[in-house]
Amino acid sequence: MGRLLSRQVNRETQAVPAERAERAERAGRAGRAAAEPVLTVMGLRKTYAGGLTALRDIDLTIHRGEIFALLGPNGAGKTTLINIICGIVTPSSGTVLADGHDIVRDYRAARSRIGLVPQELHTDSFESVWATLTFSRGLFGRPPDRAYCEKVLRDLSLWEKRDAKIMTLSGGMKRRVLIAKALAHEPKILFLDEPTAGVDVELRRDMWQLVRGLRASGVTVILTTHYIEEAEEMADRIGVIRRGELIVVEEKTRLMNKLGKKQLTLHLQQALTALPAALAAYPLELADEGRALVLTYDSHSRESGIPTLLKRLAELGIDVRDFHSSESSLEDIFVSLVSARE
Repeated sequence: MGRLLSRQVNRETQAVPAERAERAERAGRAGRAAAEPVLTVMGLRKTYAGGLTALRDIDLTIHRGEIFALLGPNGAGKTTLINIICGIVTPSSGTVLADGHDIVRDYRAARSRIGLVPQELHTDSFESVWATLTFSRGLFGRPPDRAYCEKVLRDLSLWEKRDAKIMTLSGGMKRRVLIAKALAHEPKILFLDEPTAGVDVELRRDMWQLVRGLRASGVTVILTTHYIEEAEEMADRIGVIRRGELIVVEEKTRLMNKLGKKQLTLHLQQALTALPAALAAYPLELADEGRALVLTYDSHSRESGIPTLLKRLAELGIDVRDFHSSESSLEDIFVSLVSARE
């Protein structure tokens, strides 16, 4: 049983070729994009008149054509950071360059590079979907382009609603209109601030399909979300903000490799009343009222300690009935990062 279990666990701890290929592809894409920053934030700080400091010396570089997820608890400063970059809020100090244009000194050029999908549903209720889209495009000095506007509406399943007044649309459809407005002037940088909060599964699926298509065309997408599984699925890099401070910025796979842990749960034939002293050298915990042993280890370390543990268990006469392994998710890592700074 011990030899068989050891061989099975060793197979589980090795990255399968598909996973290695995916990591290599992501690393290559990140490397290509790294040479060309599209958004640069330097020493950004925001202190309000009442004394509240919402952002503290933020430094951040976002690369062209990547999907960047900004995570943080409520009130951490995510929306303040986005609003400053988009010209809605004035910074107290610092510099922001959008596609090479200073957002203060060269506001019009900088803002024309940016599209924003805000959290709140603010639209002109009495206008039609088509009129809203074409008006938004004209605001940024873009010439009429019926083919492009039609493509945006079709991609968002809004084409059949193009002549409908916005006030007649459902909440999910209004959210789609906001996305269409943000894309109307063909921005190079797209901000999605909690874009799937309160929307249906169909819209969420359509939105992420659209995001992948935008990234493939060279658009940089920056999103905030409370659905951390979305960031884990979509993002190339992750930033975590806490109390106005950017506490980590890391390529997603590297972050999960660095901070993620793997657990092996060994279900025992007979329950243990306490952890044997002979196993004190291993990072083990008793679980399930003594009927299981849980080993926590670094899944990317050359030495997981599993083969020697299995051998030691056999020597001690502790029989293993079954086992399963699990690995830290991005949500686990996010919670640990935020909790560590409470």
